[in-house]
Amino acid sequence: MSDQPQETLLRGELTVVGRIRSASNATFLCEATLGDSVVRCVYKPVAGEQPLWDFPDGTLAGREYGSFLISEALGWNVVPHTVIRQGPAGPGTVQRWIEEPEPARVPGLVDLCPADCVPDGYLSVLTAYDYARVEVTLVHADDHGLRRMAVFDVIVNNADRKGGHILAGADGAVYGVDHGISLHVHDKLRTVLWGWAGTTLDAETLESLRSLDDRLRGKLGTRLRKHITGAELAALRRRVCGLVEEPVMPKPDGRRPLPWPAF
Repeated sequence: MSDQPQETLLRGELTVVGRIRSASNATFLCEATLGDSVVRCVYKPVAGEQPLWDFPDGTLAGREYGSFLISEALGWNVVPHTVIRQGPAGPGTVQRWIEEPEPARVPGLVDLCPADCVPDGYLSVLTAYDYARVEVTLVHADDHGLRRMAVFDVIVNNADRKGGHILAGADGAVYGVDHGISLHVHDKLRTVLWGWAGTTLDAETLESLRSLDDRLRGKLGTRLRKHITGAELAALRRRVCGLVEEPVMPKPDGRRPLPWPAF
């Protein structure tokens, strides 16, 4: 993303286009305008965050922004460009809107399929029964960008990686959104991307994780401390170092490994 759209997101006048009613927190589709530059974006005011029993009130925006900073430091471009700024309903996150390609008649990045017909190039997550008592399998694509997202989710301890939070951009990239319930001290990982569970991380990913740990001990850690606690930052570093020391993707435990709903 060039400097001008980033500057527009940060400083442009926000005009609300509509409300995204499927979101659990107040979420608005907006346009940011700065001179001739117009950028479509998603605005989530802190005032519109719903209270949660396990996350402190008013902290979701900081966790969204912190997740973007981590994605940026990794160089993986998992999270669309995100800023924290004032908006029509007070301070909140403003994130670049991801344009998706026209729907095609092929399975999505995360999908359901008949239990005995997993498509080539897809990994099975689990098999269950749908509302009609038909056996179906939850699958996701065996995709490089999606695999990086799965590693990213382990690092940020993402508690809500639904299929609907994974976007195939018109630019060919894969993006993840909605990271407000991430970066907790305790294990909260809930994701639909379990297809790589138990597999070994590649050398390139490990090098990125080592570099991230270096940054967390420096300026990146200082920036994150404005949005998460010292204990949460320490837990983040433990997760990064844990993957470096034992480079194997975790397996789901028996508590609650999937978000609900899954899409």
